[in-house]
Order: sequence, then C-alpha cells, then structure tokens
Amino acid sequence: MPPPDSQRDSKNRFSDRVEFYVRSRPKYPLAFLEFCRTKLGLLARHHLADIGSGTGFLSELFVRNGYDVTAIEPNAPMRAAGEALLGDDAHFHSKDTTAEVTGLEKGSIDFVVAGQAFHWFDRVRCRAEFKRILRPTGWVVLVWNERRSVEAGFAHYYEEIVRQFGTDLAHVAHQNITATDSDAMTDFFRPLGYAVESFDNPQFLDLDGVIARALSSSYLPLPGQPGCEEMLEALHEAFEDHAEDGKVRLDYDTKAFYGRLI
Repeated sequence: MPPPDSQRDSKNRFSDRVEFYVRSRPKYPLAFLEFCRTKLGLLARHHLADIGSGTGFLSELFVRNGYDVTAIEPNAPMRAAGEALLGDDAHFHSKDTTAEVTGLEKGSIDFVVAGQAFHWFDRVRCRAEFKRILRPTGWVVLVWNERRSVEAGFAHYYEEIVRQFGTDLAHVAHQNITATDSDAMTDFFRPLGYAVESFDNPQFLDLDGVIARALSSSYLPLPGQPGCEEMLEALHEAFEDHAEDGKVRLDYDTKAFYGRLI
C-alpha cells in the first residue's frame, strides 16, 4: 500500500494543465484494442470501466469502436475535457467519482481499464473495488504510454531537459510500480498473477506540440514559475536542432499489465 501522502493532491494535480494535456499527450494504438479483442476476448456486449479516465483518451479508443464505457474521473477540468470529446456518443457515460468508490453495481463490469492513472490510486482500496464491480471472468488492464530512452536525437535531449527542470519526479513516476524490480504488480494481481504486452506508439510533434507536451507534465514548471522560461528556451533549441519537416518524433511503448482478480 502506498504511504498516506502518496496521493498528495492527485485529484487536482492536472487541473491547470488540461489544455496542454489534450493538445500533446499520445493516445493509444489500435493494436492495443485488437489485443483486447483477440487475446482477452473483448466482445461488443461487454461493458468497460475506464478508471481515472482523465481527458478521455483511453475511453475514446473503445467508445469510437462501439463499446460501452463508464468513465470514472474525479478531476473536474479533466472530466469536462473527456465529456467534450465523447459526450455526444451514447456509448460513453461519465461519472464524478473515484477509483476507490466507483458507485458502479456489483458484478456489472467486464473490463476495468486505466490509462496513465493507476499509480495515483490507493492500491488496496481500488483492488477491493475492482473485485466488487468485476464479473467473474472480468479483466483488469493497466496501461501506460512510456517514452523510450534513446541515446541520441530529440528524444534524448527532451529527457535531459525533463531531468534538468523537473521537480517531484520520484513521486510521480509510474515506473516506481511498473519496474521489473517492483513488487507492486505482483501484490496487486496476487494470487492469479499478471502478464505484460507492449505496442509501438510513435508520436510526431511540431514546436507548439513539444511545448504543450512539457507543460502537460505535473513535474515541470508552468509559465510564470521558476525555470519555465529557461526550459522553453532549451526545448526550442532542441527542436530546431532535430526537427525534420517541422516535426520531431517521440517513441512510446504502450505497455498493458493485465490479469484477473477473481
């Protein structure tokens, strides 16, 4: 279980970054949806709960392909962005509540999914809640877009800029629980265990997108905060040095940790 302060301000952490998040964060590849269909048996009749749904990026992948999704998001600005994106689709249902108390009926959900969010949850309480709302054959699928570490090019310099100007990195890094030397996933999926699948997910950004990508990160300074002006200058220089046809590339691995709790 995370320490009591591990979720410090987690429900409001991105409130002033939603615009940047929507403009610049990578979405999820179609290959991940196909994996859910072919390996996990996702069917048209299944009902998904997207926990910590944020701006709706993961919900969108399922909703736009005809699946019913209930999106659980306690942060009002992020939830509003998700509702603006998907609110006109009858397959999308939005709820103002939390991972630990979803308000969903017992045994009503076939897939619990979470994109870029599980590391903010109280793992003991949400595990009990997921077990409660899942059907006996249901899956939990925890997903992150992880930036690849490279030795050269724009992505390398972007990572250096993040390390130079970032604050609170150790606290917010989801790798704290997904690293191979972490017991977090083993404990969460105990005793049935879990597996991992990875999917290529490249992203191409113009300069505005690069700046928005940095400003979407809760551990990097916003305009008016110490270090922001210097960070933006470093980003501009790195972009100018590495852009091709007005864009740079960031490569992500979309990693899905999946298993059953029942």
